Amino acid sequence: MKITIDTTKSAQENADYFYKRSKKLIQKKAGAEHAINDLEKRLSQAATATAKSQKKRIEIKEKEWYEKFHWFFTSNNMLVIGGRDAQQNELLNSKHFEDKDLFFHANIFGASVTILKDGANSAKEDREEAAQLAACYSSAWKEGLNVVDVYAMRREQVSKSTSKGSIASGSFLLSGEREWFRNVPLSLVFFVKEGRLFAVPEMAFYRMKEKGEAPSHHTIVKQGNAKKSDAAKKVSKVLDFNDLDSIMQQLPAGEFKVS
Repeated sequence: MKITIDTTKSAQENADYFYKRSKKLIQKKAGAEHAINDLEKRLSQAATATAKSQKKRIEIKEKEWYEKFHWFFTSNNMLVIGGRDAQQNELLNSKHFEDKDLFFHANIFGASVTILKDGANSAKEDREEAAQLAACYSSAWKEGLNVVDVYAMRREQVSKSTSKGSIASGSFLLSGEREWFRNVPLSLVFFVKEGRLFAVPEMAFYRMKEKGEAPSHHTIVKQGNAKKSDAAKKVSKVLDFNDLDSIMQQLPAGEFKVS
């Protein structure tokens, strides 16, 4: 290592010069080390975030066919699906209503067609829970009713045609005796499981709870005086779930009380 000494300066002045220069170099080294450590930390954080993002994308499951409808699984694990609008009601009847299924409808003008898959082999509890879903997604909620009657029918009892031809969209020709569910309460339970929002009839939720299959963190939605948008925000806050659009889609038309 070569050191150049200024001969015009004394030994003390040269020593002082090199001392000050060494301090500056040490400070630069410390600054460089700090910058390197900071860069390594940021690179590590970026790599972790990327890994989490990739993992999250991998874990996103493809939606099942029934998820475009209102749906849930009963406390006995039977699938129930309901139409979100008149078009979906037609689709359920024409494509997804099979011989062993049961058709549910609230006894009021304007209601979701609700199908209990394999309903011919269902227990009373399954039918009660399907009836409550049909009640909740009917115009009864918008009209401020707390309860409504619901009936169930078999495939062969529900038709889209008469001897005079087809009937209007959203209408069905019903024949024969019906199984009635009287004074069905309008009440849904919202909860989040594995990052997804669920809205199920209160009957189903408490039977699931008895079996130890329901999450402890949930919120109950009933008839009230809060606007839909305000109710959605409250559900979002209680469940710490930020997808307001999903909550709005699960709420019926009307006003609400969230507890």
